[in-house]
Amino acid sequence: MIHITLKDGSVKEFEAGVSVIDVAKSLGAGLAKAACCGRIDGKVADLRTPITEDCQLEICTFDDEDGKKTFWHTSSHVMAQAVKRLYPQAKFAIGPAIKEGFYYDFDVEKPFTPEDIEKIEAEMKKIVKEKLPLERFELDVPQALELMKDEPYKVELIEEHAGKGEKISFFKQGEFTDLCAGPHLMDVSPIKAFKITSATGAYWRGDSSKATLCRLYAISFPKASELEAHLAAIEEAKKRDHRRLGKELGLFMMADEGPGFPFFLPKGMVLKNTLLEYWRECHKRYGYVEISTPIILNQELWHRSGHWDHYKNNMYTTVIDGEDYAIKPMNCPGGMLVYKNEPHSYRDLPLRMAELGLVHRHELSGALHGLFRVRCFTQDDAHIFMTREQIPDEIAGVVHLINQVYNKFGFDYFVELSTRPENSMGSDEDWEDATNGLKAALERLNMPYILNEGDGAFYGPKIDFHLRDSLGRTWQCGTIQLDFQMPLNFGLEYVAEDGSRKRPIMIHRVCFGSIERFIGILTEHFAGKFPTWLAPTQVKVLPVSDKSLDYARQVYERMKDKGIRVELDDRNEKIGYKIRYARQIDRVPYMLILGEKEIAEQTISVRDRATDETTSYTLDEFLAKLEQEIKDRV
Repeated sequence: MIHITLKDGSVKEFEAGVSVIDVAKSLGAGLAKAACCGRIDGKVADLRTPITEDCQLEICTFDDEDGKKTFWHTSSHVMAQAVKRLYPQAKFAIGPAIKEGFYYDFDVEKPFTPEDIEKIEAEMKKIVKEKLPLERFELDVPQALELMKDEPYKVELIEEHAGKGEKISFFKQGEFTDLCAGPHLMDVSPIKAFKITSATGAYWRGDSSKATLCRLYAISFPKASELEAHLAAIEEAKKRDHRRLGKELGLFMMADEGPGFPFFLPKGMVLKNTLLEYWRECHKRYGYVEISTPIILNQELWHRSGHWDHYKNNMYTTVIDGEDYAIKPMNCPGGMLVYKNEPHSYRDLPLRMAELGLVHRHELSGALHGLFRVRCFTQDDAHIFMTREQIPDEIAGVVHLINQVYNKFGFDYFVELSTRPENSMGSDEDWEDATNGLKAALERLNMPYILNEGDGAFYGPKIDFHLRDSLGRTWQCGTIQLDFQMPLNFGLEYVAEDGSRKRPIMIHRVCFGSIERFIGILTEHFAGKFPTWLAPTQVKVLPVSDKSLDYARQVYERMKDKGIRVELDDRNEKIGYKIRYARQIDRVPYMLILGEKEIAEQTISVRDRATDETTSYTLDEFLAKLEQEIKDRV
């Protein structure tokens, strides 16, 4: 008998060799029906996997990330089977689950048309109704090659594994067999709803010198309502696309002369500077000093910092006076030099130095995406130099700052703790101390976290903050990185209380992450309807006709004198058109509608974007309300 510890901590006894699905069945028919895969001692396992020794077991459903991946991977096999039935001459490459759904690459005579996609979806429905079970089996390499002899891409994959001495695994459903390690659902029937979302070209193995394949992207769900909600979310996301809104609102532009290098327009600069003003206020309140370091520094510095060995493929370089230089991809080495510029005592620590530094990183042209993926951006960096004893308090301070900022914009978030990557520098002892320091800080704050093994920075482990926007999407923005290595590389010291010289510990941290990317996120989060304090244009004055134009100009000038970001729409257009333009295009928080009635009463009619209601105020009343709203940043 073996003992299996379940997710709730309970321990159950089973015969050795019991499968994951049989354990699920013993816990309830509902769980077994919803089960997608298992996690045995933290490792993903197929439902058919026999358990032969004591372990911890989690049953994963579609609600779990690993469960989704299994569900989508099985769905990719259903799509491949449908293509095989309809296009027998197609050759098959790979079909993995991805972050949002799955894809499969096919070698076909001509790309799939919208009509082809409709046929494939119809055939997928037939396959699901057949409730075909998935059967796993293994073959020796020669047998595997014989089975896949008509599939050149599968043959290539098998040959790569030939030298490992392992059997090759396959999954079969009905007449369709695919080379695959799994995991998979028990059968195809849970795949109740799916949609092929796009058809694109893709190079085999991402190599432009190899064959161009046709890639079908798709998504699937256990319920039709979930698919409907997903497709509705996609449509809403399209409406909120920051690239479209950025153009409509006049925030930023891109130019062929500088791909990946954003140009901020006047209104975009207002938004950016308003964010930076808020950033500076927060950091002053939390005891930071601001510095600025050069964009270009010599190559020796980047060797010393470790970036050259671990990051050089993402760096731009140049030559000055015959010496090699690099444009900074990160602000950290400059911060090291600032610290080293003068001696420090334990009384100076913690020393919190913040920098809004322009950094450059090489990105492939295909990866560029509006403000989300660019080649230069402003990183709201900070480096905190401290003693070992100060680590918990300083991490707590950073967490509180980040929490305050995210709450200001209406974001909730979750955190991940990322540990030592393969490509790292430093001793095992330092890495262990740094990782334990972050764990202790999170536990002290009672902050739940997800462990992300092997995804730390090359110089230290990190805590990443993933915020959720109004559409439920997640974005990794803030980060806290504990670094024992760079102070060592730069020979940083402080004089301890006993007169000895010691090495400080350093925190790298960002809050927004990239100012540019954060603006893109905010634009989509608010759908371009920024809160009043942040909006590039806070008020639009709309005269009803030429008769009220003089009064409108007086109101406009008064508001401008008070520091309100106001515009006057004096175009010869009907008032209905001006209102629609202000609401739907400019998306201003307040519209002041001024006609003969307002002139007579010396009032203003204020249309509120949030409620679409119109209220009468005196100008002084409205200015007081508006100024308080801006001051409170609500």
